[in-house]
Amino acid sequence: MSKDSKELLAHSLELLAPLGPLRSRRMFGGWGIYVDDIFIALIAFDQLYLKADAESRPQFEAAGCAPFQYEREGQVMSLGYFVAPEEAMESPALMAPWARLALGAALRARASKARKPRRATVKSPKGRR
Repeated sequence: MSKDSKELLAHSLELLAPLGPLRSRRMFGGWGIYVDDIFIALIAFDQLYLKADAESRPQFEAAGCAPFQYEREGQVMSLGYFVAPEEAMESPALMAPWARLALGAALRARASKARKPRRATVKSPKGRR
């Protein structure tokens, strides 16, 4: 990891600290950032990306934030993350509303997964095929 990447991770953790206990984890050549066990942000391509969803995406787009995108098998793939606004990178106070949007999107995603019923597996009786 480059010195710049370490500095960006440390700075991002400082900016997001008001949300609560943070942890980071290496992933895909970058970093994932969690509040407790809720994935709220990632660092890739020397940028901090914050989680977004249908509810919060318009605010990121209105602020001119670019989505996280990568190329896979010749196609551009997009995930539900947007670059943090440049001015938000200046202080925890300026980051706070954007961090809350990311946490809200992550919580809604978690709640949505919890509501989906799991498919039951049917086991055949022993001895039958």
